[in-house]
Amino acid sequence: MTRLIIQIPCFNEGGTLSETLGDMPTHIDGITSIEILVVDDGSTDETYAVAHRHGVQHIVRHTQNRGLGRAFRTGLDNALRLGADIIVNLDADGQYRGEDIARLIAPLQSGSADIVIGDRQPTRNPEFSKLKRGLQGLGSRAVFVLSGIATPDAVSGFRAISREAALRLNILSKFSYTVEMIIQAASKQLRVVSIPISVNPARRPSRLFRSLPHFMSRQLITMLRMYAMYRPMRLFFSAGVVLSVFGALPVLRFLMQYVSGDGSGHVQSLLLGGVLLTMGFVLFVAGLLSDLISQNRQIQELTLEKVRRLELADRLGPSTHDRH
Repeated sequence: MTRLIIQIPCFNEGGTLSETLGDMPTHIDGITSIEILVVDDGSTDETYAVAHRHGVQHIVRHTQNRGLGRAFRTGLDNALRLGADIIVNLDADGQYRGEDIARLIAPLQSGSADIVIGDRQPTRNPEFSKLKRGLQGLGSRAVFVLSGIATPDAVSGFRAISREAALRLNILSKFSYTVEMIIQAASKQLRVVSIPISVNPARRPSRLFRSLPHFMSRQLITMLRMYAMYRPMRLFFSAGVVLSVFGALPVLRFLMQYVSGDGSGHVQSLLLGGVLLTMGFVLFVAGLLSDLISQNRQIQELTLEKVRRLELADRLGPSTHDRH
């Protein structure tokens, strides 16, 4: 028996949710049960009423808006409690097509992936402007550099997640979950693949960000935070090496001048180099401390994962726990 839960995070999506729900599949080969989970993230419109009218099986409500990342995390937690074997996440704005869900979950059904990302093919998508295509490509490239996972559309919200991957993910960001999930997946050695999908024309501007610069800045902060969290030694060591090299150059310049008898006029080089070398050393120490903290956090995450498994086994019965 394979249970699929389609989670839809919503914030004031009363105008588009009905069409999105109407497009959801009712049968997929190999899937025994398909259920819908709507996460109402503090909506002030008719989002809840629309979901209720459509007979959505599971509706979770936040009393106030907590952000897309928190809504996604709420959806994962509830989908796991409901016994989901596969979780599909998509937006409520009608951008993604329900007919693609079968293709999206196929790698999970075959066991060849843990997470599948729907690739909107931004380089060829007429819905994307040239500027947006360039920024999408740049962002996906940055995610690849940080994570080692090639994702043509790193910020796509159309994703399929196995039960095992959902148990191991811990989304912390309030703003979004897309980039954080990829970096976490790399750290936890989860298999991530992308498949091309088609999308519907945009029905409204995105509510996730005010402008492209705002979106870029928030995603950049998320990438740096996640990279510092999961690979602190590499981040701080690299920064420390750069500062140390730049610090060594003026010190060498001073020494060369000093040996030639003209060092008195270049004391500023010695001071500058000393400051940069000190900063580099501080970053090395910060990297060591951060790495120790990171190791401790990984132990806490393992503990949290075991607690989740025990809670779900207690709630759903030992057979659910024994699957893995």
